[in-house]
Amino acid sequence: MTVNGSDDVLLVHGGTPLEGEIRVRGAKNLVPKAMVAALLGSEPSRLRNVPDIRDVRVVRGLLQLHGVTVRPGEEPGELVLDPTYVESANVADIDAHAGSSRIPILFCGPLLHRLGHAFIPGLGGCDIGGRPIDFHFDVLRQFGAKIEKREDGQYLEAPQRLRGTKIVLPYPSVGATEQVLLTAVLAEGVTELANAAVEPEIEDLICVLQKMGAIIAMDTDRTIRITGVDKLGGYNHAALSDRLEAASWASAALATEGNIYVRGAQQRSMMTFLNTYRKVGGAFEIDDEGIRFWHPGGQLKSIALETDVHPGFQTDWQQPLVVALTQATGLSIVHETVYESRLGFTSALNQMGAHIQLYRECLGGSDCRFGQRNFLHSAVVSGPTKLQGADLVIPDLRGGFSYLIAALAAQGTSRVHGIDLINRGYENFMEKLVELGAKVELPGKALG
Repeated sequence: MTVNGSDDVLLVHGGTPLEGEIRVRGAKNLVPKAMVAALLGSEPSRLRNVPDIRDVRVVRGLLQLHGVTVRPGEEPGELVLDPTYVESANVADIDAHAGSSRIPILFCGPLLHRLGHAFIPGLGGCDIGGRPIDFHFDVLRQFGAKIEKREDGQYLEAPQRLRGTKIVLPYPSVGATEQVLLTAVLAEGVTELANAAVEPEIEDLICVLQKMGAIIAMDTDRTIRITGVDKLGGYNHAALSDRLEAASWASAALATEGNIYVRGAQQRSMMTFLNTYRKVGGAFEIDDEGIRFWHPGGQLKSIALETDVHPGFQTDWQQPLVVALTQATGLSIVHETVYESRLGFTSALNQMGAHIQLYRECLGGSDCRFGQRNFLHSAVVSGPTKLQGADLVIPDLRGGFSYLIAALAAQGTSRVHGIDLINRGYENFMEKLVELGAKVELPGKALG
């Protein structure tokens, strides 16, 4: 069954442990970017382990608007991308995609290399705090791009070949690092990027670009050096698994006192999460195919948690785990240092019976960039508390999945509005819920 915009409310009958097996495929934070990278090549590329999520469909549509042929490969979850006939797209067609994803900003570098110009409409994404796109444009100007702001978006031109440059990121932003990589690989000369993001998805994107013929070196001090080349070919690549989705299901197992085997989950990219999961009192078992997560019985333990860029505890892991922390004994402290507004989702948990207090101070860890800026970015979670079903409106991707976890852990029935947003990053999440024994239904249509 496919969930679409007309099926945007989900009834969740809580109180049932989630048990069974689900599979996670390629990472949402890698696959769309690898698809964009195919634009840089002079030959077709083959991408495997591709999830069926909205961000993938958005990028597929944008690539096709620009003349890239995108077709299914020989195996399930495989795409073949042929950029031979890249062309300018109609502004109105591009604009039709505006607001559905922030990925279009990453088309700038590849299109400037291939066509000499690009158009970027207004951008959307999850409302969890500032994600300034101006920095992307500043970076492109450093490479030599000319940018003109117009009413319907940004027009970019490259009068001559883009040139390598030295860039220092004020914060190790994943998006800005991706922008530099996708622009620098075909730029003339050497680009040096300091204070870069080094997430596993960034490393996997570098692997994709290296397979295409790029020359990229990663130093241990968050510096990436890219030596521009004249031409790139295609790639054949299996995307790394989605560690963020895997952790979401792990938190769901903990909050519902369940037992979930996540096929495709990988230990190496989840080590920080696994340490925290064990400290809270969760259990896991790792094999070559995935990881089993379960609640071993007894009380969960309160913890002090601080989010950070990789290799720290990822901000996308925080929201689902906070739901489980409402069931832990004692006071847990959560300090969010990546997105200043990400704790806003806790107000709905309080309506369900949780005791979560937000603070503007930096609690339980080091000072961060939000400490003097009046943002409610620290939380104290007092538990355990029994959750009760409620009417919930999904605020963003990870917050939305967290609401689903809370509704599944609660007593009674919840109405969860806006579930279509979850399709951005969770493949077939409705089917997976049913496979795990969740009692959920779309109004008028029972699912499980």
